[in-house]
Amino acid sequence: MTDRTYDLDAWLATYKDAFTSFTRAFTRAQQDGFKALERFARFHYAVAGDVLEAGLAQAKATLSARAADGTLAIADLLQKQAELGTQLSEKLKARAQEFSALAAEVQESVGNFAADSANRATGAKKAA
Repeated sequence: MTDRTYDLDAWLATYKDAFTSFTRAFTRAQQDGFKALERFARFHYAVAGDVLEAGLAQAKATLSARAADGTLAIADLLQKQAELGTQLSEKLKARAQEFSALAAEVQESVGNFAADSANRATGAKKAA
């Protein structure tokens, strides 16, 4: 037999503290997650806008070339389409860099949450 006595109140207080801090951390992580989802949605909306603008510019260029016949009009159309393609590729390249930065920020946030959770769990384990 053992002569050990367990203080049930202290044991419950330890777990209560651990779950309270976890709940707060989880709520903060959930809010950060929703902010990240909103940022991703806004990013994709901006990319869709860029593509739509490029499509409209391509349509305008094509319709203006149809108004004038001849090889000069076709050469102008091809040149305008090449310029529009270049502009779109530059926009998309900038958006890709923006996406990369956004993904890195979200990854860092998730890593910080995981590290904080691990530290809390370790601290609660030591306290118990």
